[in-house]
Amino acid sequence: MIDINLLRQQPEKVRENAKNKGYEVDVDRVLELDTRRRKLQQQADELREKRNDIASKMKGGKPEPSLIEQGKNIKEKLSILEKDLNLTDEEFLTQMKQIPNLIFEDVPLGGEADSVEISTFGQTKTGAKDHLDFATARGWLDFERGAKVAGTKFYFIKGDLALLENALLQYSLNFLIEKGFTYITMPHLVNTKTAAGAGFAPRSSDQSDEYFIEDEDLSLIASAAMPLTGFHSDEILDEKDLPLLYAGYSPCYRKEAGTYGKHTRGLFRVHQFNKLEMYAFTTPEQSLEIHEKLRGFEEELWQGLNIPHRVLNIAEGNLGAPAAKKYDIEYWSPVDGTYRELTSCSNCTDFQTRNLNIRVRGANGKVRIAHSLNGTAVAFARGLVAIIEHYQTDDGKLQVPEKIRPYLNGREVL
Repeated sequence: MIDINLLRQQPEKVRENAKNKGYEVDVDRVLELDTRRRKLQQQADELREKRNDIASKMKGGKPEPSLIEQGKNIKEKLSILEKDLNLTDEEFLTQMKQIPNLIFEDVPLGGEADSVEISTFGQTKTGAKDHLDFATARGWLDFERGAKVAGTKFYFIKGDLALLENALLQYSLNFLIEKGFTYITMPHLVNTKTAAGAGFAPRSSDQSDEYFIEDEDLSLIASAAMPLTGFHSDEILDEKDLPLLYAGYSPCYRKEAGTYGKHTRGLFRVHQFNKLEMYAFTTPEQSLEIHEKLRGFEEELWQGLNIPHRVLNIAEGNLGAPAAKKYDIEYWSPVDGTYRELTSCSNCTDFQTRNLNIRVRGANGKVRIAHSLNGTAVAFARGLVAIIEHYQTDDGKLQVPEKIRPYLNGREVL
């Protein structure tokens, strides 16, 4: 949720930002509710003050009938006023949470096609076998049995490919630990407060990506970023401890709603996959620097695996609600002859932390809203696709990237 003072001072900027991000918000209605709730709050405070004044006069003896009557009238008025205030507050918060975070000045304007390439790595090539055909032929990947037990776009990974996924996890996890991250596992379900606080509001109702648990205030996580965002909710962090860097490993569950027309073959856009997530809590002054570091860690990790890729500064129209800026790393697909998304990292500034009341106390005792950032180290389904496409051999074998071999007992070929 954005700062209400920002909305009061720059409503047109907020309105234009929401429109360009693809979100329909009624800024005028939010401001109207803000004015109304402040007026109601003032009236309620004045009535409470009068009530307390009358109560003090009624102490120490038999109260005058006029005071009793005044007390009753104030109680009735306050009851009506508080009910109105609560309803107004509720609608105000609902409307406020629909407003996306403001972007940074260096974010490109426009849609997906307007994202800006800022760097590339490795030599591109063409002519590889599709990962689904390659892995299925080896008996490593089974979508048919996945569909039998869970439905379409669920799958089994087995044998050497499952071992390769585990080795990729060990490599990437050790990489992050050496960079100063604390490894953390987490619940695979979150309550509404945490899910809403993370701020991943769909642009429309048919784009809701979460699997909800019927009759429970719980949903399956779409990313480790969801529970990690709520890890420090309602806490005050000490500035000297920041940045806090977490490496969170979890499965991710997604309906993949709204993906019509996007690339979905094989392990792309599946309903469940494992992911190693980078997460950071920072001071407002640290978040720009930490965002660049997260991007650098992602690049270094995938350069270590020698996977050709490019880095994009994502355009405004393709940013989610929480992000003020996002980088995507796309690997080069020799099968499709194009770049495909591999990882991303976002600076969410104080958007999520304001929702979840995560603050930081400085050396001077001043308390401010903290900043939060997240980035994908490895989304393992897509990571396996990139490795299969770039490390397959002409005789149907798969070379093991050098960095991963120590976690596969030194095996060089699968």
